Amino acid sequence: MSNAPPQTPPRIALTMGDPAGIGPELCLRALAAPEVRARCVPVLIGDVGVLRRVAAQTGLALEAPVCTFTDDEAMASAVAPLIVDCGAIDAASVHPGEIQAACGRAAYLYIETAVKACLDGRVAAMATAPIHKEALHLAGVPQPGHTEILAHLTGATNVCMMLASEEIIVSLVTIHVGLARVPRLVTAARIVEVAELTAAALRRMGRTEPRLTVCALNPHAGEGGLFGREDIEIIAPAVAQLRARGLRVEGPLAPDTAFVPARRQQTDAYIAMYHDQGLIPFKMLAFEHGVNITLGLPIVRTSVDHGTAFDLAWQGRASAASLIASLHWAARLSGVA
Repeated sequence: MSNAPPQTPPRIALTMGDPAGIGPELCLRALAAPEVRARCVPVLIGDVGVLRRVAAQTGLALEAPVCTFTDDEAMASAVAPLIVDCGAIDAASVHPGEIQAACGRAAYLYIETAVKACLDGRVAAMATAPIHKEALHLAGVPQPGHTEILAHLTGATNVCMMLASEEIIVSLVTIHVGLARVPRLVTAARIVEVAELTAAALRRMGRTEPRLTVCALNPHAGEGGLFGREDIEIIAPAVAQLRARGLRVEGPLAPDTAFVPARRQQTDAYIAMYHDQGLIPFKMLAFEHGVNITLGLPIVRTSVDHGTAFDLAWQGRASAASLIASLHWAARLSGVA
């Protein structure tokens, strides 16, 4: 029998997301979930005034102690769920379900605070509730989403978005850009970069020889060049380069058959060329419990795979399954749990 002391669950920063969305409700549900407390110590970074309004409106509990966002010691020593009050927004001014610049500013501050806590070692990882891109834009935030914000705040230059679940894992070569820009951004170097980041993450999950499937850009993988030459001139050479580096890679495969059950059984992760190519099959299979993981950062970051759901905001009807899964994945990838 081992006499080793029990391992302390990792502290995971949990950002509240856009105050006008479902983020506050999801965070309250996550703080109270026994399965979360068993795996980690959630440190919720947000605004306690908003949380109190949401708790009163939805009937959810708000029972964790509160500290200010300048109280580094409280964050670094937390052994039970803790709420970090940023005081970023007047709770009375928040209109649930509406796009507001003040909410965008507040959401950015929560992310900034969590990143600093990760970099300083006060928490082992961070998980994020959803933000609203238009609210961020109105607030003057130049980055369009979490992935770009986190790269900016950490100084990371090679990052990518990976969506993970037990059913399917997908990484994206391009993220939040218009479809017309995608062909110009799909380069062999970027494909290789995303595939290698994905393979490294899979190895951390225990998959020693990960199998990757690379999706084509064009219908029928270009049909020999009839529908575009990107698959022949860019994607196929990238696949060859990855194989030369010792990775198990298939592709480019036509996207309309790449995600069928037989192919999924032979694939540990997909490399998709653009957002909807990867997100449509992923959300069909794992919408309730899928997790967004940012690869290439100097910190561990996970997130829900859905948006702010303004139509459900503050109504007590939002599912926290994806956020709870995000906390589990954050603890798993932190190397502590």
